[in-house]
Amino acid sequence: MSDAYSEKPWLKQYDKNVAPKLDYEEKCFADKFAEIVAKYPDKTALIYMGASISFRELDTLANRLANYLIKSGLKPDDVVGLHLPNIPAHYIGVLGVQKAGCVSTGLSPLLTAPEMEHQLKDSGTKVVLTVDVLYAKIEEVGGGAPFSTVIVSEIADFLPGIKRVLGKLLKKIPTAEVRPIQGKKVVRFMEVMKESAADPVAVKRGFDDMIFMMYTGGTTGPAKGAVLTQRSYMSNRHQGLTWLDLQPEDVALSAFPLFHIAGLALGGFSMTRGITQICVPNPRDANFLINSLKAYRPTFVVNVPTVYFELLKRPEFKALKMRDHLKWCLSAAAPFPAEYIKELESVIGEGNFIELYGMTEMSPIMICNPRYGKKKASSIGIPLCDTEVKLIDPETNQPSKVGETGEIVIRGPQLMKGYYNNPDETANAVRDGWMYTGDVAKMDEDGYFYIVDRVKDMVIVSGFKVFTRELDEVLAKHPDVELGASIGLPDPERPGSERVGCAIVLKPGIEKSDAEKAKIMQFLKEEVAPYKVPRVIEFMDQLPTSGVGKILKREIKKMMTEGRS
Repeated sequence: MSDAYSEKPWLKQYDKNVAPKLDYEEKCFADKFAEIVAKYPDKTALIYMGASISFRELDTLANRLANYLIKSGLKPDDVVGLHLPNIPAHYIGVLGVQKAGCVSTGLSPLLTAPEMEHQLKDSGTKVVLTVDVLYAKIEEVGGGAPFSTVIVSEIADFLPGIKRVLGKLLKKIPTAEVRPIQGKKVVRFMEVMKESAADPVAVKRGFDDMIFMMYTGGTTGPAKGAVLTQRSYMSNRHQGLTWLDLQPEDVALSAFPLFHIAGLALGGFSMTRGITQICVPNPRDANFLINSLKAYRPTFVVNVPTVYFELLKRPEFKALKMRDHLKWCLSAAAPFPAEYIKELESVIGEGNFIELYGMTEMSPIMICNPRYGKKKASSIGIPLCDTEVKLIDPETNQPSKVGETGEIVIRGPQLMKGYYNNPDETANAVRDGWMYTGDVAKMDEDGYFYIVDRVKDMVIVSGFKVFTRELDEVLAKHPDVELGASIGLPDPERPGSERVGCAIVLKPGIEKSDAEKAKIMQFLKEEVAPYKVPRVIEFMDQLPTSGVGKILKREIKKMMTEGRS
């Protein structure tokens, strides 16, 4: 290993409350939650559209679900699919599955029918917990999927009676029809809660047993199930709680869905720490987020960058007085342009913005800016406790020097066990205990890392490397650009080479025109090397995003390629 990484310069940047090495308690998820219930039984665990659920109530509801799963024939390590927004049933689902000794897998509502069927079959999912407004997708794939039972919740579940009835009557709360699926049992979630026994359930689990199977594209190929163990997830929990100095008196607000590893990490870490969480059923509802900030005064907020960008468009968000209750805001899952940080910190307080880097295979947190110490704009921060990082040149397989780019490879106690039933992909991603992330970064002399691009997003123009993230950040500086994303497109004039294309969302009031394209092109010519200047610019009303708001470059590439063919 290069001296640049073996010397671990980042250790000098650690906060005083953070040790380079931690003592890990070998207690499983359900056992830690039981401790919290005993210690804070009447404390509010969930706030949901004005309703509150205490830790004691959450425990009882999870016991009812666990008893139902066991009575339905589920055994330890059987998989339950959670196909829900962040409503109480989802949190109950995560806990109930753990109590029953089973494994949950997040099912994104954005999955296509073939993608959904692949995940259900690959994981061998036996029970699906969904919500009526998303039920149609489960119904569509039901015939070819292995699950035997579907438990269906509603958005209105757990709301006060009058609010529930009026909301549905006035169509302010969405509902949908739930039809039978041939050969499958379909039952309502609230019936399970009413009829199932509330007796305590605690199926014994070992620290190396599976806890979650979370699907990801990984570094290559179709979606694969990353097998997270109690050890990997609970170790990362300890790292995360220590690093961010999370305390039981904290109140969390996050638009990250629980079916995504970032939401699952925050939700699980918080439930097993005694932290109150504000449920956000629709992450794209900026008004809901703003009203929740006003009403519940969270101590920390975690979102994807696009959610913050939407909030910053709202004068009512900028008018909020959050500095007397908000400790910090964290951004993850996608790059956060440096020029937006000052604007956000004008609302949340200087030095209160934290950028983090994680991935499903690492349970998920690996690198983060210090909670209290020096934060560097555009940097994902420094490696967590007990986490080793180095950068490897993808072409030479040698460690990169300080300031040079290389693929992030990483190891630590939070590393997954492997990809489910996929030894070849596991061997490709994890080599000698190191996870090859597929992300290209550089490290400065202080040990702070900066993501440059994905290995697969890097564009080769006549032999020159173009890192699309760097170009995206230059685009974000243009006064007319709301959002921009750069991609590589086949160059018809040079077989085997590529050209750069940019998809751009203009700010309100800016007209889409050839003159505007020329203006942006001229700006880029003045800012970047000639080979980095895009040959194609397309204006779009919006960029395609994932369920957590992450810009999907593969979809942009498909749209721009098809649009030109």
